[in-house]
Amino acid sequence: MNDSGAPEPRWQALIAIVAVAGLYLALPSSLTVGPTWLIPAVVVVLAAPLLVSHRLGRHRIDTVLGFTLTAVLTLSMIASVAFLIGLLPAHKESPIELLRSAASLWLTNVLVFALWYWRLDAGGPHARDVRDAHVNGAFLFPQMTMLRRVETATGQRGWSPHFVDYLFLAFNTSTAFSPTDTPVLTRWAKVLMMVQSLISLSVLAVLAARAVNIL
Repeated sequence: MNDSGAPEPRWQALIAIVAVAGLYLALPSSLTVGPTWLIPAVVVVLAAPLLVSHRLGRHRIDTVLGFTLTAVLTLSMIASVAFLIGLLPAHKESPIELLRSAASLWLTNVLVFALWYWRLDAGGPHARDVRDAHVNGAFLFPQMTMLRRVETATGQRGWSPHFVDYLFLAFNTSTAFSPTDTPVLTRWAKVLMMVQSLISLSVLAVLAARAVNIL
């Protein structure tokens, strides 16, 4: 188990999923896949049995539904970013609408990849729950390098990452284009972080290009 002796809370990841669905609803129809309500509806359809399976301890079903839901959110976000880039030369969108859409997609990028890191690192949340401490994984968190006496003095004995730790990692990747205080150890994590940085850079490039045109 983690440092508190209890399973890692899932409500943080659930809030992130709901936030992504809400951000998608805020996009104009020209940037959505199908009707604006389609992806949020899919989120509800997948999230409901996901929560039930987690409550019942059906971890395999929970994992499959979680990966499916995250993949849907990822594909819809990538499509929206592509639509945003494609619409830029036409100058059909107002500066305010462009800014709002780009901000929504940038934040969606952070949340979606935080979900990926959270689900994939060290076997996912279920696998991390059954361990006494987080000693290996795709990311080398600072708490994993502490000496035993330092862990005890700082109250970090039996530490295990929660969703917020992966959210912090994803936020840094989208802003600094690097993991800052958390080195990346595995190839799959490096690939995901490159994809996240590329999406973030694309959104920022759209904003910069539009700003130049406005000036």
